Amino acid sequence: MILQALTKYYHRLAEEGEVAPEGFKHVEIPFLIILSPEGEFAGLQDTREKAGKKLVARSYLVPQERERPGPNAWQKSNLLWDHYGYVLGWPKSDSDNHKEMARKQHTTFMDEIKKLYLHYPNDKDIGAVCHFLVNNDFATVFEHPLWNECSKIPGCNLTFKISNSLNLVCESENVKNFVIKYTTLNSSDQNGDNIIKTESLCLITGIRSHIARIQPRTPIAGTKSNAKLVSFQKNMGFDSYGKLQGYNAPISKKTAFAYTTALNKMLDRNSRQKLFIGADTVVFWAEKQHDFEQVFVSLFGESPKGEPEQDYKSLLGLFRAPYTGVEPKLDPGTLFFVMGLAPNAARIAIRFWYTGSVREVAENMWNHFDDLEIVKGAKEWRSITLRSLLRSVALQEKDENIPPNLGGDIIRAVLAGTPYPQTLLSAAVRRCRAERAITYPHAALIKAVLTRDNRLGTRFCNKNEKEIGMSLDLDNVNIGYRLGRLFAVLEKVQEEASPGINATIRDRFYGSASATPVTAFAHLMKLKNHHLSKLENRGRAVNLEKIIGEIIDGIGDFPAHLSLADQGRFAVGYYHQRQAFFVK
Repeated sequence: MILQALTKYYHRLAEEGEVAPEGFKHVEIPFLIILSPEGEFAGLQDTREKAGKKLVARSYLVPQERERPGPNAWQKSNLLWDHYGYVLGWPKSDSDNHKEMARKQHTTFMDEIKKLYLHYPNDKDIGAVCHFLVNNDFATVFEHPLWNECSKIPGCNLTFKISNSLNLVCESENVKNFVIKYTTLNSSDQNGDNIIKTESLCLITGIRSHIARIQPRTPIAGTKSNAKLVSFQKNMGFDSYGKLQGYNAPISKKTAFAYTTALNKMLDRNSRQKLFIGADTVVFWAEKQHDFEQVFVSLFGESPKGEPEQDYKSLLGLFRAPYTGVEPKLDPGTLFFVMGLAPNAARIAIRFWYTGSVREVAENMWNHFDDLEIVKGAKEWRSITLRSLLRSVALQEKDENIPPNLGGDIIRAVLAGTPYPQTLLSAAVRRCRAERAITYPHAALIKAVLTRDNRLGTRFCNKNEKEIGMSLDLDNVNIGYRLGRLFAVLEKVQEEASPGINATIRDRFYGSASATPVTAFAHLMKLKNHHLSKLENRGRAVNLEKIIGEIIDGIGDFPAHLSLADQGRFAVGYYHQRQAFFVK
């Protein structure tokens, strides 16, 4: 299902002219070797441009890279482009082993160029490259002022351009024809010294074709550069019936190229179809061109600096018809796919996979933002991004401390409209107790979990429990909610009695008050009388005591302990009451 959807997406992109043709790939090439028409070195060209604080190389359409697994990787080079070890024999260090490896790599690279020149002996551009490599006079390259910049980049990619030409040598028609004829259609896999050609029915398309023994790479953040979505360990007990590696689950070379090209397109540096959630990477696409692909990243991601906050309701309203009574934008029945990927050494783990219509996704995301709605300060954003929610439950609010799997579990719950993960409420309550503070994201997250569980009648709530509102609810008699309100009022009394105080009762008693109220509130109620007596404004003292009396009237005896759900309501009650104090 996943590979089929990715393959179809490739064909959609190919029709739209958005992906490289079969046998080619867009690769960042930092430096170009400029040659004269006779094959003499004419200079180096830096293709990098500033993007923020970084220099980003320009991408060029080049022949697809070759897989180079194992200790004999030097035996395979890319056609007319590669890193400086292959192109110029430049070692990555001064060690003898690296020098010998670079020599072998360069020999392999030259053999590929000679083979190409034999097929097109009248191509002057290919002839110029061949002449440059055969002469083996690279001293002028290494003396060029830009070479120090190139050599500082690990595995710096290089390719060739003729000085009187606008295009790269590898972009010529002859090179394209060679790639299509010899690399793509008639290519074969090599296993050691034995060349194996295998045809079988492709599991994805059902068409008999040449099978890919090794799948192309699709690296994501946190994996090695050769990470793959589909892979088999060589000769490690996974072979069956004499079928090696990828022949166990036959996927044709064309299909392998299609699904990896589509995935790499979404994983590209400038792609708007990916999100980073903790250590996971989330990609998404529609079965046909649809504006929701661009809206999705705006809803889950963060707005770029300097841009206004997204109004998610106006964005989602365009795709929720017939719920909103307006004409939908494009087809709300279009299938939408979301896939979560996690790094796992040299492989890629699929964290989750979701398929649904645009209408279903938009409706479930609307419910998610509705569940998060809560009163906030004037400086807080109206909507909360998924990243800010996850950081609110992480130690020191750092991305690397986000609990594993939590991001994927949340986004899956949002897309499917199911309860949030069980660990979310406990993580949020634990952070509130550890930090002794309830921030806007904390309160919104706890409120969302309890509201959704109340609506669905699961785990922490039942349908008879009153739903937590967006702002202060004077009629909510839940013991946790009322105790949270009471704690906020007691803190306010202390603050007004001792203006500018460095630490309040929240810093000392929040943990015990929210978990074991009887151990904290008996002392806090006595302390309250002392604070009220210090207030010079007696009218204010009477008003605060009146609020305390109204809250206590619905409490009775302080409970020995609060359940996890009531600890969450304690946090929301505290937050609601604090916000109410700032309302004019």
